[in-house]
Amino acid sequence: MKRILITGANRGIGLELVKQYLAAGWQVDGCYRDKKASNSLFELAAEKKQSLTLHELDVLDEKAIQALGEHLKNQPIDILFNNAGVSAKNLREFGSIHDTENACEVFKINTIAPLLMAQALLESVEKSEKKLIINMSSEMGSIAQNVNGNYYVYRASKSALNAITKSLAIDLKRRGITVISMNPGWVRTDMGGEQAPLDVISSVRGMREVIERVDIKSTGRFLGYDGGEMPW
Repeated sequence: MKRILITGANRGIGLELVKQYLAAGWQVDGCYRDKKASNSLFELAAEKKQSLTLHELDVLDEKAIQALGEHLKNQPIDILFNNAGVSAKNLREFGSIHDTENACEVFKINTIAPLLMAQALLESVEKSEKKLIINMSSEMGSIAQNVNGNYYVYRASKSALNAITKSLAIDLKRRGITVISMNPGWVRTDMGGEQAPLDVISSVRGMREVIERVDIKSTGRFLGYDGGEMPW
């Protein structure tokens, strides 16, 4: 049975990824930070005891990431999906960027944590058949498509994540591991807002179709949920 580990699995896109991969017959490892905000995930785990395993994980905690990697190191993981992220809503407009501590935390979650996860879960991914690491990026991570400005910290954190994806793709190719960035589209979630045009089911369904086609020839690419190539 194929296996996927998803961070930020308690809501939004992460929770829908869990649901759709379970429905497709995968073994799923779902990571959550706050149990109080993870009721839907725990209800799902109660129904799917044999195929859904939950892990409490704060991606700001490097030791916790290392401990998870150690716990899973003898178990193959076909897909490591680094989905956990924050939007930095109070760090958007020019002239309002003063909370540098919060800005650094956004980078730790959106940019550094996926790198630490890749390091910690490397052995598990390498043992698998699919050998795929996915970093959840965003259209806002595309420098070429930035025509509206603002969203300084969020944009920068996702652009930096894309750079990490590219370096990981180069460094891990010799191990047969594929690494890509994905743009889920503008999705109606707590993070995306109610005005977003894309529902979460369609976004995840599209990403799953893209993921199914991805192989080592795809490594280092930035792909949209619709399969299109995203400009860096």
